Amino acid sequence: MSNDPTARASSFPDGGHPTYTLPQLVAYMLRLGTLGFGGPVALVGYMHRDLVEARRWISEADYREGLALAQLAPGPLAAQLAIYLGYVHYRILGATVVGVAFVIPSFVMVVALGWAYQRYGGLTWMQSVFYGVGAAVIGIITMSAYKLTVKSVGRDKLLWTIYLTLAAVTVVTESEIAWLFLAAGIVVWLWRVPPKAWFGKIPLAALTPVQLPMSAAVLTTTDWSLLVQVGIFFAKAGAFVFGSGLAIVPFLYGGVVTDTHWLTEKQFVDAVAVAMITPGPVVITVGFIGYLIAGFPGACVAALGTFLPCYLFTIIPAPYFKKYGKLPAITAFVDGVTAAAIGAIAGAVIVLAKRSLFDIPTVFLAVVTVLLLLKFKKLQEPVVVAGAAVLGLVIYPLIHG
Repeated sequence: MSNDPTARASSFPDGGHPTYTLPQLVAYMLRLGTLGFGGPVALVGYMHRDLVEARRWISEADYREGLALAQLAPGPLAAQLAIYLGYVHYRILGATVVGVAFVIPSFVMVVALGWAYQRYGGLTWMQSVFYGVGAAVIGIITMSAYKLTVKSVGRDKLLWTIYLTLAAVTVVTESEIAWLFLAAGIVVWLWRVPPKAWFGKIPLAALTPVQLPMSAAVLTTTDWSLLVQVGIFFAKAGAFVFGSGLAIVPFLYGGVVTDTHWLTEKQFVDAVAVAMITPGPVVITVGFIGYLIAGFPGACVAALGTFLPCYLFTIIPAPYFKKYGKLPAITAFVDGVTAAAIGAIAGAVIVLAKRSLFDIPTVFLAVVTVLLLLKFKKLQEPVVVAGAAVLGLVIYPLIHG
């Protein structure tokens, strides 16, 4: 397989050609990063709806492979899926520019909010906005989880068993357990395709590491030691935290509040709120935290440290997913991991709902959001989020003022 980053799908076994250009995909990811509310569950749902179903730029098989890989590797789910989808037809170049396009809009937003937060002494309006937005987001991600379930799990009893098991585990533990995704893939593989049917078909050459473009950069700053500490900490967060963007929150809390005291308890809670009310990947809150710690350089180092590992964990195994992903054993493994991933996503919806729907108005907002999205298929989620924010500003002071 060619390592040319501009190679097209014609180099792949299926001989297919992309029906879109790289700039078109970049433009889509810029828009999604700017207007895509709802966190990882909603974002992966939007990508499926827009790129697989509506525009047919990405095949169902490629999407499922990307979702499985994103769930198996550490780091933020939605960002890794976006990077993989960029890789599908445009290889390393596509993965790189698509990943940057997906992350940069929300990064700019959280840095701006960090500047305002420091300048004006806090986000006193945040509770009111999050009161409405948080409830609407639950409705949005509920619809996304439902669509993914119908599309990927279907009527397969084994996949439903895995799906329900992972959903229950996620609800009970309020976390995503990485080894269960692997176990789910292995179970479906052993059930559908005995190992003897494919052992020996993957050459040892497949285990050779892929060559990646390398570059050196020298960081000059007046506070080198602090930025180095920030970079190391957030690189660990990106490299060792599995699951959705919300899974990184406990890790960040222990590091920036308990261990280093870079932030106060209130500052950290505000940082999580910023992540929930801004579009794009939830984990972009690291930019806000980095800004509070060390200004704009801190925001850049924190974001780079968090996203670089997930980028590498996506593009390094991607060639093997593309080359061997059509083998029956690999297909079975991916089906199992996908069912587990969507089950965990459904469980995460319940966990988040317990935290965001705590009175009658929030439950009402979530239900109305679901009904609106069911009734009006072309209704844009940002419109729903904006309306919920306005309602939150009105309702919250009346109830909790």
